[in-house]
Amino acid sequence: MNNFKKISQRIDSYRDEMIDMQCKLCSIPAISPESGGDGEAKKAEFLLDFLKENGFTDIQVIKALDLDASSGYRPNILASYKGKSEEKTIWVMTHIDVVPPGELALWEGDPFKAWIKEGKIYGRGVEDNQQDMVASLFAVKAFKQESILPSYNIGIALVADEETGSEKGIEYVLKNTKAFRKNDLIIVPDAGNEDGTMIEVAEKSILWLRIKTIGKQAHGSTPEKGINSFRAASFLITELNQLYSRFPLKDPIFDPPISTFEPTKKEGNVPNINTIPGEDIFYIDCRILPQNTIEEVKSAINEAARKVEERFKVKISFDEVQKAPAAPPTPSNAPVVKALKKAVKEVYHIEGKPIGIGGGTVAALFRRENFNAACWSKIDETCHQPNEYCIIDNMMGDSKVFAHIFLQE
Repeated sequence: MNNFKKISQRIDSYRDEMIDMQCKLCSIPAISPESGGDGEAKKAEFLLDFLKENGFTDIQVIKALDLDASSGYRPNILASYKGKSEEKTIWVMTHIDVVPPGELALWEGDPFKAWIKEGKIYGRGVEDNQQDMVASLFAVKAFKQESILPSYNIGIALVADEETGSEKGIEYVLKNTKAFRKNDLIIVPDAGNEDGTMIEVAEKSILWLRIKTIGKQAHGSTPEKGINSFRAASFLITELNQLYSRFPLKDPIFDPPISTFEPTKKEGNVPNINTIPGEDIFYIDCRILPQNTIEEVKSAINEAARKVEERFKVKISFDEVQKAPAAPPTPSNAPVVKALKKAVKEVYHIEGKPIGIGGGTVAALFRRENFNAACWSKIDETCHQPNEYCIIDNMMGDSKVFAHIFLQE
C-alpha cells in the first residue's frame, strides 16, 4: 500500500472526529470587535491545544494589539510540522474569524450550535473557513499517526481578522515576521467552486465610489425653481455604462473576462413625493482587469461627471469607499498551481483550471509581497449566508488534496 493510500484511509477514519471538531469550533463565536464580537482569542486557545497534541512544533502566536477585544489582542497562529526536507514549506492558511449570523429568523437552527443533516454540517463558519481549516489539520494528524514524513515542512497559518480587512491578521503577520520564503507553496482555501475545478490565481482591481450629486431642492409643482439632483444622477449612471465600451479589453483567465462597472447602492434623498431632491447619492462598484489602472477608470468617470455637471448645472463629488489595485497574479505554471492540479485530479478526478476572479481574497496580500499564492477549495459557496453549510464529503476530500500535496516531491 502506498503512502497516499495509507494517509487517505487514515483521513477516512477521522470522519466523526472532524465533524465533532467542526461542531466545537462553531460553538466558539470568533467575530471581530468591529462587527460586534470579541475577537478570536478563545477559538485560538482551542486550536492551540489541538496543535500541541498532534505533533506540531515551533508554534507561535503573533498578537496584533486590539483594545476593543477583551483579550487586548487578535491572535495569529503559525505552526510547523517537520518533513524530510526543510528546503521549503508547504503552507495552508485559513482564518479563525467568522462573520455575524445576520437575521436569525432566516436560520433553521442556532447558528452557533452546529447540526448535521443530509451529509452536511450547518452553522456559522463551518464552510468559511472551518471546512479547510479542519481538513488541513487532520491531514497533518494522519501523517503523525501513520508515522509518514511529508516531503517538505508543513506550515499551518490560522489567522485573525480576515473578514474585516486582515489588518490585524495575515497583513500583520507579513509585516512583523519572516515566516514565509519565496520558494514556499502557499495555499489559501478562501475561494472555490462546487466541482473543485477553480484554482484562483489572479484578481481584478477594486474601486468603490460614493457619488454625490448636488442640485437645488424645490417643490414638486415648481421644478423650474430647483435643480433635480436625482435626474442628473440618473443621467450620470447612463453615461457610466459607457465605461464598458471605453475599457473593452478581455482576458480569458478571468471569469467574467471583462472589467465591470455597476451602479449598486442608492441612498434615500427626500422623504416625500412632492419635493425635487437637492442632493442624491449612489455608489458604483468597479472590478478592473489588471491591464487597466484604477486611475484610468477614475479619469473616465470624472470626465463623464463633468459633462453631466455642465448639462444640468449640478455639482458632483466622489468619495473612495474602497480602492485596491490588483496584486501581481500567480503564474499559471507556478509550483503551487501544478501541485494543486495534480492533487485535485488524483482525489476528485477532475482537471483544475487557473482562474482570475473579480472578488478580493486574502491571497492578494501574499501576492503584493511577491509570494505565489493560490486559492482553492471545493465548496458550495454558502459563506456569509443564513444556514451556511459544509458538505462533509468536501471536507474529507479537501483533506486528501492537502495530504497529496504534502507528499509530492
